[in-house]
Amino acid sequence: MRWRGRLLRALTGFALALCAGAGLAQSPAVAHSQGFDPLHTRFGFELRTRWGQKVGGEFPRYEGEVAILADGRHQVRIRLATASVVVGDSERYTRLARGERFFDAARYPTIEFVSEPHPADLVRTGGPLRGRLTLHGVSRWETFVLPPGACARPGEDCDAYAHGSVSRYDYRLDGWQLALGDRVRFTMQVRLKPAGLRMADPKPSDSKTPAGDGAERKEPSR
Repeated sequence: MRWRGRLLRALTGFALALCAGAGLAQSPAVAHSQGFDPLHTRFGFELRTRWGQKVGGEFPRYEGEVAILADGRHQVRIRLATASVVVGDSERYTRLARGERFFDAARYPTIEFVSEPHPADLVRTGGPLRGRLTLHGVSRWETFVLPPGACARPGEDCDAYAHGSVSRYDYRLDGWQLALGDRVRFTMQVRLKPAGLRMADPKPSDSKTPAGDGAERKEPSR
């Protein structure tokens, strides 16, 4: 009957409106954003070999910002270029990190992190920063830790820091199992550009491959 068809269409439209409203509620409006100052911002990672040696690297190319939401909360958004990763001054470690048995930059060119909206003073007081990490084609909720700020306005008058470790097996980073441990520790040192300026361009990277090892290292065996 016609009235049943009209009722069904009305109910469907109402349900779609509710879904749209829920989606808007989950995505607060952005009032403005501040980009990262490339002179004071660093993104890195650390892991250990099975022999206890620490291996560390950096991501010289990145994009990111801190979004100031309309309700006053903040949200951190970061994209790291895996093809730019550099591991110390070791050509071989750098090649392995970018290769298909680890970050696999050819297939997964970025690592992304989007935090949950959080109070603006979290960077000053310190505490957990929860967000969605996308790495090697896998997305998971992870929690990073911000230590208390060293000044009244961390991220503006002094650097803000965060760190957290993830299981590489959760993200299918399962290469070099006999040589490398499971935990990957990510580190962030961030300074924002002054409010009102445009977001910084990604920090330029040196196109040259690192010139070689400065010290003898034990390297992962195949």
